[in-house]
Amino acid sequence: MTADLTGDELRFLQETFELARAGSTAALLERVDAGVPVDLTNSSGDTLLILAAYHRHEELVRALLERGADHSRVNDKGQTALGAAVFRRDEPVVRALLAAGADPELGRQSGVAVAQVFELPEMLAILRGA
Repeated sequence: MTADLTGDELRFLQETFELARAGSTAALLERVDAGVPVDLTNSSGDTLLILAAYHRHEELVRALLERGADHSRVNDKGQTALGAAVFRRDEPVVRALLAAGADPELGRQSGVAVAQVFELPEMLAILRGA
């Protein structure tokens, strides 16, 4: 059974995901620190971490990881935060996720798969520790 959300609650949650997309680190962390789950997931399976990684917000990615965000979450398309960062060719975010223990092979569209499909040898080298 799922709880029905009020319009205000739904807007709050939508705004929370927008903060992740926009890289509004202070505002998003204020919400997380006040009790919004760090692994809050939208209807597509995207977590705050996946959105922050895809939109290239290194500071926010690091802060979410410090607060326990699960880098191994896979969205409905088989994507992880690491795969999103590889796709965006964001080396600092890729390195932050790897340092946190992200698995380059996890997910249908894993970091390694993305690097191979989109011919990103520089990303593949980072993922393989070269």
